[in-house]
Amino acid sequence: MARLHQQPICLASSLFVPWLTLAAPTWLSLSGVGPCWAVLWLLPWALVDGPVSGLTAGLCLGLVLDGLSLGGASQLPALMALGWWWGRLGRRAPPIQGSFNLGLLAWIGTALVGLSLWLQTLLIQFDSSVSWLQSWGLHTFLAQSLITGLVAPLLVSWMLLIWRRLARA
Repeated sequence: MARLHQQPICLASSLFVPWLTLAAPTWLSLSGVGPCWAVLWLLPWALVDGPVSGLTAGLCLGLVLDGLSLGGASQLPALMALGWWWGRLGRRAPPIQGSFNLGLLAWIGTALVGLSLWLQTLLIQFDSSVSWLQSWGLHTFLAQSLITGLVAPLLVSWMLLIWRRLARA
């Protein structure tokens, strides 16, 4: 059974994550906030390829996306934890196929990434006068979680179907 990390087309698909993050298609946004493309790519990857590959993919995506951002907060810890968790779900549980399940997992993943970034920002700016409920953080968290949860059933189920076929080949 071939693994996804040995398939060049699957590895090349990871290049779309930073590109889509930078391109930020406006037709696929909610109040100016697009979906969390890293979660949408990492979810099917980890479900098919397992926890170690999910952890490694989360590390690589986190490093690339942190290199593109100017802030001090990092997506790295959340993406690595999600890659490991989703990889374990893919190995130990029955195959996740339902659209609702994929949307819920993507929503939870985006919420964890958003909360991680929000908490890191609050800790970095702790000594300055920052309120606990910054409106931009709450807006971004809610909008990104919602749009990712809505897009995930279509996009993630399609990627999951293709990648499972490639992994069996």
